[in-house]
Amino acid sequence: MWHRMVRRTSNWSKSLQCRLFSPLSRRYAVEYEGDWSYSSEWWKDHDSDSGKTVFKSHSDVGNGDVSVVAYPSSRPCLEEWETTEKWLQDKYTKAHPEFKDNGGKFSILGYQWRVLRFNDSTRQSTVKVMAAYKNYDSQPGSVYLMQQPHCLAVPYLKSMISIGLSTLASSCYNLLSAVRGDRPLHVLCIGHGGGSIPLFMSTNIPGAIVHSVEIDPVVLSASIGAMGFPSLALGRNRENEEDNDVLWENIDGRLLIFNSDAEEFVQVSKTMYDLVFVDAYDGDDIFSRKLWDPNSPFLKSLGSRVHPEHGTVAINLHGDSDFLSANYVNYQKSGSLPIGKYVSNVSRAYKEEFGSAFALSVPWLCNVTVVACRGFVDGQSTSSSNKKDSIMNTLITGSEFVENAMDMPFSCTEYIYRDFVVFD
Repeated sequence: MWHRMVRRTSNWSKSLQCRLFSPLSRRYAVEYEGDWSYSSEWWKDHDSDSGKTVFKSHSDVGNGDVSVVAYPSSRPCLEEWETTEKWLQDKYTKAHPEFKDNGGKFSILGYQWRVLRFNDSTRQSTVKVMAAYKNYDSQPGSVYLMQQPHCLAVPYLKSMISIGLSTLASSCYNLLSAVRGDRPLHVLCIGHGGGSIPLFMSTNIPGAIVHSVEIDPVVLSASIGAMGFPSLALGRNRENEEDNDVLWENIDGRLLIFNSDAEEFVQVSKTMYDLVFVDAYDGDDIFSRKLWDPNSPFLKSLGSRVHPEHGTVAINLHGDSDFLSANYVNYQKSGSLPIGKYVSNVSRAYKEEFGSAFALSVPWLCNVTVVACRGFVDGQSTSSSNKKDSIMNTLITGSEFVENAMDMPFSCTEYIYRDFVVFD
């Protein structure tokens, strides 16, 4: 969940600015389907004529009316569809050789943005989906809805992933081994929404084993039924089970959904997680106090489930400072992130449990990504200003490593090079 704002820039080194606005960075912006320049296609009022409600149901756990609204997408263009149709057909034929022999064919029907809303107002998640039609042996065809894992439409998602992975890469954890599939990367997502983060992590990191925890069964129904999230993640009672296994075979067994309260889940879980993402706002746009209260069972239980040497937690929060106050000019010049009491309290609660914490602003939105971590290597500077610079330089190096190792579709460095605060 997010709040919108005007874009701002930070003020770190000139050399980094040159890298950020190099031809490579511009290539990301031009080619990436999740770029913010496409937000005008889906950032609409709920009653916009261009949108169509494809799912609506009432939640009994505090999210109110849960709906999914579909909007047309301009990308990929028609010329690109044929390549994807061939990929679908080859993938399916590999598992079912008779499919092609009997005239089986996949045809793309189109692409859409799907926006998950609470109470017809709050935008909770945005994903891109592909609809494809399978025609086989003169039998009635089947329509498949596939979420596009590479397309992260909302900036705070890219921020959480960029900062979370860059921080983990700056610890003793060998992220490259997980990217190669040689070692497991245990990931926990608290708050499922449309499923963007768990799907991105499981499809882009072969070693990732992702657990996504969501308290609301209506949200899960919306994600799977209307937002193209693979039903195989349920692990049981799956619709179109065989076809799901074929189309999502690379993540089968590595992506699991749990319909559970987050506090209860971490208290009974036996998994030691390397990386945790927390994005859990309810229908009233509130981040539950029990998810950050130092005296609540949740934080202590989460602390025992996060790896003691390199465990990293990334939290999405709404900013609580007046970004356009009289201090705005000084803030922009210093590269320091202004925060209010709420963000400070949440961040310090996580710092007390995990040892280190810092926060960065999110481009285009009034959101803040807070990271709490263990084992972060930052040069061990003692002075406040030098420590801040040391952490930033380490994160930039980590982000460049993540971009290269994972061949990221967007620039991670753009989400690191932000206004920034360290919690001492």
